[in-house]
Amino acid sequence: MATTIGEKLRLAREESGISLRDISDQTRISMRYLEAIETDDYKRLPGGIFNKSFIKSYAKYIGFDEKEAMESYAATLRQKGESEDEVLTAPKSLVYTDANSSRSPLLTLLLAILILGVLSLGAYAALHWYQRKTTPRVATPVHKVRLVGSHGIARPTTTTEADARC
Repeated sequence: MATTIGEKLRLAREESGISLRDISDQTRISMRYLEAIETDDYKRLPGGIFNKSFIKSYAKYIGFDEKEAMESYAATLRQKGESEDEVLTAPKSLVYTDANSSRSPLLTLLLAILILGVLSLGAYAALHWYQRKTTPRVATPVHKVRLVGSHGIARPTTTTEADARC
């Protein structure tokens, strides 16, 4: 008779004629995790609550008593000398933060405003330069006084810059 939960679940699955692929597809548990459960190789599982959840889902899908599966899992862990409430240690963060920084938040805010101001000024200058380059130059009218007629009466006339140069 089967003594470990892995053996019990495998036998119940085989009796029901359910493949590991079917269980994997329906429970969304990886095939390698299901195989690890059946061989009682819990080191290949993520650990902690995930192990219990995977075993519970597996048992439920094949019609095995979930409570009995959890009790058998706990007994298997005790046999192997592992704690049932095994808690994984949190991985050390590789993110470097300024948690112990002595810089004032006011200084950080002022630097952010300064950077935004410089960027805005640069964008405005680039836009102004681009618009000057792309707009065609139009001859601007120049008002010039010419003597017109035989009596020497001055009348204003409008000419272009090109006419004024002549």
